[in-house]
Amino acid sequence: MREHARTRSLGWRFYSVAFTTILIKEVNRFGRIWLQTILPPGISMGLYFVIFGHLIGPRIGQMGGFSYMQYIAPGIIMMAVITNAYANVTSSFFGAKFQRHIEEILVAPVPNVLILAGYVCGGICRGLCVAALVTVVASFFTDLTVHSYGVTFAVVLMTSALFSLGGFINAVFARKFDDISIVPTFVLTPLTYLGGVFYSIDLLPEFWRHLSLLNPILYMVNAFRFGILGVSDIALGQAFGVIGAFVVLLTAWSLYLLERGVGLRS
Repeated sequence: MREHARTRSLGWRFYSVAFTTILIKEVNRFGRIWLQTILPPGISMGLYFVIFGHLIGPRIGQMGGFSYMQYIAPGIIMMAVITNAYANVTSSFFGAKFQRHIEEILVAPVPNVLILAGYVCGGICRGLCVAALVTVVASFFTDLTVHSYGVTFAVVLMTSALFSLGGFINAVFARKFDDISIVPTFVLTPLTYLGGVFYSIDLLPEFWRHLSLLNPILYMVNAFRFGILGVSDIALGQAFGVIGAFVVLLTAWSLYLLERGVGLRS
């Protein structure tokens, strides 16, 4: 019995070291090149605040009971989280495939779920860092008082995880560097811009309002806006249900791809 417990303890310690190693590698990777990974979102999102919030916003007036600058701030923060969590895992995992050192991880006796968790947590860390930076930038342009810290943190965490999983799937299927830019350009960016970042869907005609409900990013932006401002076009429970369902679905898909070795074995 004691020998069994000792073996089990060594196993958990090994898995802990494996997960921590992958996570530290991921954090060091984007931390070393923070001028390319962390700073640019702060600058580009700052330009959004200047153009849409400071120059155009006063002509639009209030939206949802808040100034236009306050209303779009949560959406802009969430947009930065989405693009950076996605880009981090896509570039890192495809880079490992391209440089042929992903095999070293795959042949190690590490469960697939830990490999996936390491990469996803790396994407989450970058998403949280960017969210913090963009929030600081936003504070120079408008006053943001958090309505619910629990909802705000939960939405950022779940959204970062979801798009890290999306980036992982993109990297698994990618065969060349051009492939990792197709999804962000033709899918992610249009869905983000049409996801209620800059407007309330209550302003849309009925047909387009119902069509917008098919956009999953709409639920993330509105849940985060509720966490910051306390207003949302979508019921909070419905938003968390959609986000959670996508996280479970993409996690299952990612583990299936790893188990089958899709795009990894040649």
